[in-house]
Amino acid sequence: MRPSDLFGGSPFGRRVRRPGAGRVPVTVVTGFLGAGKTGLIRAALASPDAARTAVIVNEFAELGVDDVLLRTSAEDVRLIGNGCMCCAARSDLQRVLRNLYAERETGAVPPFDRVIVETSGLSDPGPVLQLLAGDRALSGHYAVSALVTVVDCVLALDGQAPPEWIEQVVLADRIVLSKTELASEAQVARVRAHVAALNPGAEILEASNLRADPLAWLAPVAAGGARGFRAAPAAVGPDAVSCQSFVLSFDTPFRWEVFLQVMETLLALRGDDVLRVKGLVHVEGCAGPVAAHFVRHLAARPEELTAWPDADRRSRLVFITRNVSAAQVQALFDAVLALAPPPG
Repeated sequence: MRPSDLFGGSPFGRRVRRPGAGRVPVTVVTGFLGAGKTGLIRAALASPDAARTAVIVNEFAELGVDDVLLRTSAEDVRLIGNGCMCCAARSDLQRVLRNLYAERETGAVPPFDRVIVETSGLSDPGPVLQLLAGDRALSGHYAVSALVTVVDCVLALDGQAPPEWIEQVVLADRIVLSKTELASEAQVARVRAHVAALNPGAEILEASNLRADPLAWLAPVAAGGARGFRAAPAAVGPDAVSCQSFVLSFDTPFRWEVFLQVMETLLALRGDDVLRVKGLVHVEGCAGPVAAHFVRHLAARPEELTAWPDADRRSRLVFITRNVSAAQVQALFDAVLALAPPPG
């Protein structure tokens, strides 16, 4: 939905303790072909703590979680043991998610408490995020918990990885390094440094270290990123198609309609290049922050939280952009704020 569509009654609904409270958390797993997405998911599903998990494999042709994911149609649902189930989505992920929720409510499928969406290894995860942000029905039932990107430490830097992996890394909330046991320590260190430069706000885990806690990568991330907010812009170089991430902070509280005016102007002008925006907004009249999330031209439903996560009461927004600088976005905020009518 567009930012202006968020008006109508209360723009925030009921206050919640954390973003997405009361909705089914969705973890999107991406990474290039053969990076280890399937192995990561399979290891998690083997844990008793993964019971009541639904898995959607969003590509028909790719092999699934070994032989436990049986896919014969676009909406085929199979029980895969341990209270988990899987359904395949060849193309219409929107329809699969809607049907899955409706069937859970009617008892046609077993109850589930989380959803994992495994994307194609050659896909941009942005459309999945856009779908979950922009579809009103889905956003009322589901909330993005984290975008997790799996990176193959053997292939990532030797020229064999497809170019799509750069955007997969830049958009990630959490990065899992796979095949570290097959790579040298120097290779692993180089890959870790590279992905940290591409996405300085993401938490980086190693798949080999997840054996003790195979569900650690499923933990929800904070509104501003897994490792909190970073104050300095982080350009990631020409190989990332001029992608960059940066944080803007604002000391003065916003009126909500003014904040939306800035964001709507930014997305109207450069929405294709604003890959993702997440953060906490200090809004006049709200006791806690408002969690905001934008994906390209779309805005997810905002949520007022009951309390700030720390003593810092500034608005803090993490931007992931392509050919749009922190200075340009800051200038837009300054211009709109300077022209905004006085309160009252």
